[in-house]
Amino acid sequence: MKKGVSLIITTYNRPDALKCSILSIQKQSVLPDEVIIADDGSTVETAELIKKLNEASAFPIRHSWQEDEGFQAAKARNKAIALASHEYIIIIDGDIFVHRNFVEDHLHFRRQGHYLQGSRVNLGPELTQKMIADDTVSIHPWTPQVINRKNTIRAPFINHILQSQKNNTKGTRSCNMSFWRADVVKINGFDEEYIGWGREDSDFALRLQNAGIRRKNVKFAAMGYHLFHSEESRASLTANDSKLQEAILRKKIRCKKGISQWL
Repeated sequence: MKKGVSLIITTYNRPDALKCSILSIQKQSVLPDEVIIADDGSTVETAELIKKLNEASAFPIRHSWQEDEGFQAAKARNKAIALASHEYIIIIDGDIFVHRNFVEDHLHFRRQGHYLQGSRVNLGPELTQKMIADDTVSIHPWTPQVINRKNTIRAPFINHILQSQKNNTKGTRSCNMSFWRADVVKINGFDEEYIGWGREDSDFALRLQNAGIRRKNVKFAAMGYHLFHSEESRASLTANDSKLQEAILRKKIRCKKGISQWL
């Protein structure tokens, strides 16, 4: 396993947002060593976009694709992490574009025995369309259609003051996380028994914590901007909530159906 960072982007049939995301990564103050697209079954339009952007990229952009069999983000992430060549992993969603210091901030705050939970800035529909049309638009606390304005402030020194370490799953968002690949293997990755939207990321965070990997919240740094979209179906949430509650009660560490089948 190489020293360095692999950045993984989960996507499904939203090439306009994915393009915005990849372009923001290409402008980073510290570039990732590779980007892997964890594609949950997109059509050929996404594959063509990835191929085109890879041709002019300073880092390799690899495409991990699986059949479209419904929402299976856990499986898509596992397959991408299994392909990763580097020891540290950052994951975002394909509707997230990032601050130019995003990778630099994640690397600055990484520590052995910890995983990082970043925050996100939610954007309204009009600002989203503006960003997709022009990726040079800057986001500030006073930008119209920014939902949670305090998350746009970059002041990394505040993290050292807060020392924000918690062992709970509240506010878990896989759209902005990072961790050591070895820790993912230790817990067998994301649990692929979570089908449909919801809780696969909370389960992942819970099992990391049960394995002794502490959570550090990164505030005022490593900002991810969330492009607006309609909500995913919540039809699977009740079943997934039950799986999560069982994992909590059992103090679960390893899942049965995880990354080991892809390694």
